[in-house]
Amino acid sequence: MVIVETKDITKVYQKGTDVPIYAVRNVSLSISRGEFVAVMGPSGSGKSTLMNIMGCLDRPGEGHVLLDGQPVHTLSDEDLARVRNEKIGFVFQSFNLLPNTSALENVELPLIYSDRDHITETAKSALEKVGLADRLHHTPAELSGGQQQRVAIARALVNDPEILFADEPTGNLDSRAGYEIMALFQDLHAQGRTLVLVTHDAGLAGYATRIIQIADGRITSDKENRKTRVARDELKKMAETPEVNE
Repeated sequence: MVIVETKDITKVYQKGTDVPIYAVRNVSLSISRGEFVAVMGPSGSGKSTLMNIMGCLDRPGEGHVLLDGQPVHTLSDEDLARVRNEKIGFVFQSFNLLPNTSALENVELPLIYSDRDHITETAKSALEKVGLADRLHHTPAELSGGQQQRVAIARALVNDPEILFADEPTGNLDSRAGYEIMALFQDLHAQGRTLVLVTHDAGLAGYATRIIQIADGRITSDKENRKTRVARDELKKMAETPEVNE
């Protein structure tokens, strides 16, 4: 079943010049429920703009966006915010955690705007699932980069979204923490989550089961990845390498 679909979407920026800049140009694609898709391309290729449009953070200038078969590109800003809170989770490179707020309170934030009961218990459960049951009351400054990203992932998942978007989620992490985050994403995929990873890194894209390449705002390749990396195996190899532990 298709969860998100774009039909001939185009996004043009025009800043101080008469020459239009096409961030995304005539892009049509569909992502099925349960897929782990990597959208790969160099800086400025349009991959983040595409993610923002699919994730209801932005609107296309032209074309259609369907989420669960329903058009969302014409919704009001208020309705788009509701859709994002109920159906979509986001993980970004910069974590976007409130600095003076505990891990638990950061994860509780999306629940405040929902009609869910037992907010604290739900947030605790989300943190436990990403391995942070013993860090509930730590602030971001008291956590490593990898732990901060785990808090961000717990926050993205706390409302049980139908699709998770991750934009360069390991960009601020060392190699080991990056492997751990990708292992977590593979675990989420194995549990049936739909994930879309936006990256310029072919190594990270290799963890997905489908790789879409984009350049100059256009899709240049869309292929199944038959050589999906197993992050857990990578971590095991790293742990057995003496230099990693020095």
